Amino acid sequence: MQRRDLLKLGLLSAVSSKTSAISQTALTGLVLDPGFANHHIMPQHPESPARYKRLRDELEVSELLSKVTLLKPKSKIESELLLIHSANHVASIKRHDPDAHQAAMLATGGVLVAVDAVCKGLLDNAFCASRPPGHHATNTGKEEGFCYYNHVAIAARYAQKRYGLKRILIVDWDYHHGNGTEWAFYHDASVLFFSTHDAEAYPGTGSPEKTGTGSGKGFNINVHLPCGSGDAEIISAFEEKLIPAVTEFKPDLILISAGFDSREEDLLGCYKVSDQGFIQLTEIMLRLAKQHCDGKLVSVLEGGYNLTGNAKASVSHLKTLMQIVSSAE
Repeated sequence: MQRRDLLKLGLLSAVSSKTSAISQTALTGLVLDPGFANHHIMPQHPESPARYKRLRDELEVSELLSKVTLLKPKSKIESELLLIHSANHVASIKRHDPDAHQAAMLATGGVLVAVDAVCKGLLDNAFCASRPPGHHATNTGKEEGFCYYNHVAIAARYAQKRYGLKRILIVDWDYHHGNGTEWAFYHDASVLFFSTHDAEAYPGTGSPEKTGTGSGKGFNINVHLPCGSGDAEIISAFEEKLIPAVTEFKPDLILISAGFDSREEDLLGCYKVSDQGFIQLTEIMLRLAKQHCDGKLVSVLEGGYNLTGNAKASVSHLKTLMQIVSSAE
C-alpha cells in the first residue's frame, strides 16, 4: 500500500525489497540526489561537494540505503520559495549566482517532498541529506552563512498552507544560531523555534533575551551554550527547556535543523557533542513527535564541516530515526 502510494505521488526513487527489515523499524525516508554535489563556492571552502560525497559513502558502507525509502526532490518550486522569501531576494540570488539558486532550490525541494510523504502518512519520518544549508537565509538578496533559501522555514509554511497544520515546532542544534529561522517566525505564535548554539559565534545572534515579539512572544527560545559544551550540556537544555515548552505547545509537525558542526572536532565549531549525544537528542525528538504529532518528523542537514564527523553523525541520526540503534546500546 505505502509503496504503491509513493509511486503514484512520484516520490519513490527506490525502496528496500527486504520488507522484513523495514517492518521491524520505523518507515523512514531519505532524500538524496546527485545534484547536491553540484554546488561549488570556491576551492578549499568548507561547504563543499565533499560533504555530500563523504556522507553518501558512509551511507553505502552502513548498508542503510536498502532499508530506507529514497525520495527525489520536488522540482519547479519557485512559488514555494515565496512562502518565506521576497521575489526580490529570489531574483537577486538567481541573477548573481544561478548555480547556487538551482542547488538551493533542489535542497528545498527535497525537504518539501519529505514533508509531503510524512504529512500524508506514507512515512513515519525523514532525513534530508542535502546541501547547501539554509537556516541563516533571510531576505538580503545574497548568501548568508553559506545559505540561500531557508529550507525549514519554507517547509513550515508549506505544511501549514498545504496540509492545514496549525502548529509547527522547529528545533535547531547547529553550532551556529539559525538567525534566518528566527527572523521568519519572530512575530508568529504558530511556529515554536528552539535553538541551541554558541551565541558568540557567527552570526552573533541568538541571545536568550530574544523570545519573540507581539503574538510571537515566548515562541522563540534561544539557548546559548558556550564553547566546549558537550553531550551533558545540550541534552540538559533539551530536557529542561525544550520538553516543557513542547508539552504546552503541542505541535502538529516537528522539523529539525540538524547541524552537525556541533559535533566534536568540527572545523567551524568548538562543541564536543558525540555521535552518542546525537542519538540521545534524536530519541528526545522522536518521543516528542510520538507524543504530540503521531510521529511526524522531518530532519534537514544544516552545518557539519569535518567530512568524516558530519557523515558519521548523520548516519547515527538516521539509524535512530529508523529505530535500529538506541542510546541504551
